[in-house]
Amino acid sequence: MTLREAIDKYLAAAGGYGQSVALAALGAPHEETERSFSLFDEDYHISRFLHMRNDSGEKFQISGFPQTHISIDAEIQEIL
Repeated sequence: MTLREAIDKYLAAAGGYGQSVALAALGAPHEETERSFSLFDEDYHISRFLHMRNDSGEKFQISGFPQTHISIDAEIQEIL
Protein backbone atom coordinates (compact mmCIF):
# COMPACT_ATOMS: atom_id res chain seq x y z
CA MET A 1 0.00 0.00 0.00
CA THR A 2 1.41 3.38 -0.93
CA LEU A 3 1.12 6.38 1.35
CA ARG A 4 -1.46 7.94 -1.00
CA GLU A 5 -3.55 4.75 -0.90
CA ALA A 6 -3.32 4.64 2.90
CA ILE A 7 -4.43 8.27 3.17
CA ASP A 8 -7.34 7.67 0.79
CA LYS A 9 -8.46 4.64 2.82
CA TYR A 10 -8.12 6.62 6.05
CA LEU A 11 -10.15 9.56 4.72
CA ALA A 12 -12.87 7.24 3.42
CA ALA A 13 -13.18 5.62 6.87
CA ALA A 14 -12.68 8.76 8.99
CA GLY A 15 -14.51 11.33 6.91
CA GLY A 16 -11.68 13.80 7.46
CA TYR A 17 -8.29 14.34 9.03
CA GLY A 18 -7.75 14.20 12.78
CA GLN A 19 -10.34 11.51 13.46
CA SER A 20 -9.43 8.27 15.21
CA VAL A 21 -10.18 5.20 13.07
CA ALA A 22 -9.68 1.51 13.69
CA LEU A 23 -6.86 0.19 11.52
CA ALA A 24 -9.16 -2.71 10.61
CA ALA A 25 -11.64 -0.20 9.11
CA LEU A 26 -9.12 0.72 6.42
CA GLY A 27 -10.05 -2.47 4.59
CA ALA A 28 -6.56 -3.68 3.74
CA PRO A 29 -5.34 -7.21 4.52
CA HIS A 30 -3.92 -7.56 8.04
CA GLU A 31 -0.32 -8.25 6.96
CA GLU A 32 -0.35 -5.43 4.41
CA THR A 33 -1.59 -2.98 7.05
CA GLU A 34 1.16 -4.05 9.46
CA ARG A 35 3.88 -3.89 6.82
CA SER A 36 2.82 -0.56 5.30
CA PHE A 37 2.22 1.30 8.54
CA SER A 38 5.44 -0.07 10.04
CA LEU A 39 7.32 1.39 7.06
CA PHE A 40 5.51 4.71 7.42
CA ASP A 41 6.24 4.71 11.16
CA GLU A 42 9.97 4.30 10.54
CA ASP A 43 10.10 7.35 8.24
CA TYR A 44 10.28 10.55 10.31
CA HIS A 45 8.86 12.69 7.49
CA ILE A 46 5.73 10.54 7.48
CA SER A 47 5.45 9.34 11.08
CA ARG A 48 5.22 12.84 12.57
CA PHE A 49 1.72 13.10 11.04
CA LEU A 50 0.54 9.65 12.19
CA HIS A 51 -0.83 9.06 15.68
CA MET A 52 -1.43 5.45 16.64
CA ARG A 53 -2.95 4.08 19.78
CA ASN A 54 -3.67 0.74 21.34
CA ASP A 55 -7.31 0.51 22.38
CA SER A 56 -9.95 -2.19 22.12
CA GLY A 57 -10.31 -3.91 18.78
CA GLU A 58 -8.26 -5.91 16.31
CA LYS A 59 -4.54 -5.60 17.09
CA PHE A 60 -1.89 -4.86 14.47
CA GLN A 61 1.85 -5.07 15.13
CA ILE A 62 3.18 -1.71 13.94
CA SER A 63 6.95 -1.44 14.37
CA GLY A 64 6.75 -4.18 16.98
CA PHE A 65 3.99 -2.58 19.09
CA PRO A 66 0.32 -3.53 19.23
CA GLN A 67 -1.89 -0.80 17.76
CA THR A 68 -5.61 -0.64 17.01
CA HIS A 69 -6.38 2.91 15.87
CA ILE A 70 -4.84 5.74 13.88
CA SER A 71 -5.46 9.42 13.34
CA ILE A 72 -3.66 11.43 10.69
CA ASP A 73 -2.94 15.16 10.69
CA ALA A 74 -4.05 17.20 7.68
CA GLU A 75 -0.50 18.52 7.35
CA ILE A 76 0.50 15.19 5.81
CA GLN A 77 -0.72 16.71 2.55
CA GLU A 78 2.57 18.67 2.49
CA ILE A 79 4.48 15.51 1.59
CA LEU A 80 2.02 13.85 -0.79
